[in-house]
Amino acid sequence: MMLRKVHFSKKLINAVFLSTESATSTIQQPSLKLQRFRQRLKNDASSSILTDSFGRHHTYLRISLTERCNLRCTYCMPAEGVTLTKREGILTTDEICKIANVFVQEGVQKIRLTGGEPTVRKDIVDIIGRLKELDGLKHLAITTNGLTLTRQLPALQRAGLDGLNISLDTLKEERFEKFTRRKGWNRVMAAIDLAVQLGYNPVKINCVIMRNYNDDELVEFVTFTKDRPIDVRFIEYMPFSGNQWQENRMVSFQDMKSIIREVYPEFGALRNGPNDTSKAYKVPGFVGQVGFITSMSEHFCSSCNRLRITADGNLKVCLFEGKGEISLRDALRSGASEAYLKEIIGTAVSRKKKQHADSPPKHTYLKRHNNRPDCLKFQISNRAKKGNSKTIGAIRQYSTLTHVDTKSGKASMVDVGEKKISKRLAKARGMVSVGPTICRLIKENNLKKGDVLTVAQLAGIMAAKRTSDLIPLCHPLALNYIDVRLTLDENLFTVEIESEVRCTGQTGVEMEALAAVSVAALTIYDMCKSVSPAYAMVISDICLVSKIGGCKGNFDRTDSETHE
Repeated sequence: MMLRKVHFSKKLINAVFLSTESATSTIQQPSLKLQRFRQRLKNDASSSILTDSFGRHHTYLRISLTERCNLRCTYCMPAEGVTLTKREGILTTDEICKIANVFVQEGVQKIRLTGGEPTVRKDIVDIIGRLKELDGLKHLAITTNGLTLTRQLPALQRAGLDGLNISLDTLKEERFEKFTRRKGWNRVMAAIDLAVQLGYNPVKINCVIMRNYNDDELVEFVTFTKDRPIDVRFIEYMPFSGNQWQENRMVSFQDMKSIIREVYPEFGALRNGPNDTSKAYKVPGFVGQVGFITSMSEHFCSSCNRLRITADGNLKVCLFEGKGEISLRDALRSGASEAYLKEIIGTAVSRKKKQHADSPPKHTYLKRHNNRPDCLKFQISNRAKKGNSKTIGAIRQYSTLTHVDTKSGKASMVDVGEKKISKRLAKARGMVSVGPTICRLIKENNLKKGDVLTVAQLAGIMAAKRTSDLIPLCHPLALNYIDVRLTLDENLFTVEIESEVRCTGQTGVEMEALAAVSVAALTIYDMCKSVSPAYAMVISDICLVSKIGGCKGNFDRTDSETHE
């Protein structure tokens, strides 16, 4: 058993195990506490990769189909729009269905398709039809602005759409154009009527309330539910990139209730489900009801069961924060197996925090649209498919240097053309001394740049794959396996880095193993240097631990040190 050990908190899952050959492993065995934790998961039939360390089981997945939108709502984005991911970076229909299938297998029962505006995607009907075929999925819904719904909804319903939320922030046509910077109020109202006629019950209406914009329509929206099976959901105004968010425009849950009760004093609370984000209220005798989504004033993190996939394939374990996004798209496109997808999903979910920040500073909101701060996107480990020895991921490009006659005194690469092909393996290690402050922040996963150990691990993997691009005289190799492991030592305030690289070729992989450790160490240094003076961190003890294969024979540093 080979161990990749990544410590965060005593209360959090502190390791992810990667099953590989054990014959050459020199990594320490898991702690007794960790072994007990794994045994508990094994014994508990209800446990899943979608259950986090606080016992929250995630059964609800939101999938963004596109970043594009045919409106420019003032609270969502600037008038000129936002910079969009190129088309080839967006998940394909097949990729959406493959990812969704993994989540449904692990217990997701509800999927909501979002955007941008999901109905602008031409294959929306096909996506809904294919998702509805997933065994175990109980509810498939969509959130839309309703502009094109009158011509699309019958086909969407036939494909299997179970529910829909329609965004509507005003019941006044002229105000709609002011909010959205586009025409279309009549089409949205017609879409709501059509949804009711087609039997959707309730038809949910998402309404963002802003002071001095539409807070004077709160009572009108409540009245709108009198004779219709409609659930109006009042959403507290939240910051997004480009919306020029101001705190004095936010109307809190308590203020909204007070305004409504001036007209409907009997307006009262209903019982909510265990994972409901909306606090349900109703005027007695009305057909419909009202809900409040209190993301700003009263978070609902303790009962959160939601995960999100962005349009470009990143997994977000918290809808409100953007740290630690992991690219499932890159994993798929690198040929990752289903088992490996589950592994990285489980790792991400296990690190979900207890709650998002109660009062984040404004600048953390304003970095990107969709409440999605700048984040690092990584290429997934160059790992072999289960049962297939072929390399996943592209072989590195050849170095720009060519063989040069050594008699000229110029640098040259060694000619390995006559060497025999054999199995090669190399292991390396190194250490970064970070000090107590940085050690604590890494443990809590609370550094501004994100998950230090995961980023450093993936940076090391990428460095191993690109060693011939970094070191001029190294030969480009097709690598069979790369693994980089990091361990946080809370007593010594250090991060220990270990790498293992394998290939079948005519030259060894020592440089790849050393490059992996070196770049992982530099990544830790870069991500943490803003916390304390740069000289407070020290990178040391980078060395080759062992190698197997090649005409010079095998090497093991432990044996060498013993003989000395």
